Amino acid sequence: MRLGIHFVNFDFPGGRSIARTVADTARAADEAGVSSFTFMDHWFQMEAFAAASDPMLEGYTSLGYVAGLTTQLRLSLLVTGVTYRHPGLLAKIVTTLDVLSEGRAQLGIGAAWYEREHLGLGVPFPPVSERFERLEETVRICLQMWSDDDGPFEGRHYRLAETVCSPRPVQQPRPPLLIGGSGERKTLRLVARYADACNLFAPDRAVVAHKLRVLEEHCAAEGRDPAGISRTILAFANPLDDVAGFLKEMEQYAALGVDLVEVMPLVDPVEFARRLGEEVVPALAEVG
Repeated sequence: MRLGIHFVNFDFPGGRSIARTVADTARAADEAGVSSFTFMDHWFQMEAFAAASDPMLEGYTSLGYVAGLTTQLRLSLLVTGVTYRHPGLLAKIVTTLDVLSEGRAQLGIGAAWYEREHLGLGVPFPPVSERFERLEETVRICLQMWSDDDGPFEGRHYRLAETVCSPRPVQQPRPPLLIGGSGERKTLRLVARYADACNLFAPDRAVVAHKLRVLEEHCAAEGRDPAGISRTILAFANPLDDVAGFLKEMEQYAALGVDLVEVMPLVDPVEFARRLGEEVVPALAEVG
């Protein structure tokens, strides 16, 4: 099993520089053998986590910064909100990240949910049913822009006269696509239809096992082999609090086919990344 770092907190004690802390964490993760480095896609900090006014960086700018500092990490947002960027521009943004990182970009995307930041910054926030319609159209547009078809796209919500994307992504045939979320009727159906990977919250093994069974049912309806979809989870516990217990828990998830776990540094992210490389990454690679 592989390990990813999901960077969610930019409020560091002692007045530490955000730029230096992100840079040092990314370098430490790269050297430690961490597989992926992700940011949230928010403009305000999540109220369930901290104050909305706490520091929050724009995601793709942050990934571009990290790309220039590292050589191995897979780079992605977990996940891009579909309402935040026009899909044609999103495809160009991810392509640019892929080119400048020399083939390390991933498009992680979801339906978006944080109404306060949309209203706060004046960004339209359609009803959830429309956001899912836009999500599917956005995925189709990105896939078309990464294909040999540079013709028009006509959808219900988006109309593009040309889907030219030059330069092409380094990764061929395209950067991998992850659709995040656990919704059983819509999100997991879209995963089965389009995605290379899913990402599920992991409150406990039983919940993840159920969601993966639902995903397999959607794959059967789509005529798709579920083995072609990477199964990833977001863990909430600090693995360094109990390394042996964390590894034992990950063995249970690996038995479900999970091949990557994202963990969050909440206190000292640089030391967190270094210790992961020493205490967790090598052992976790033996799991599964």
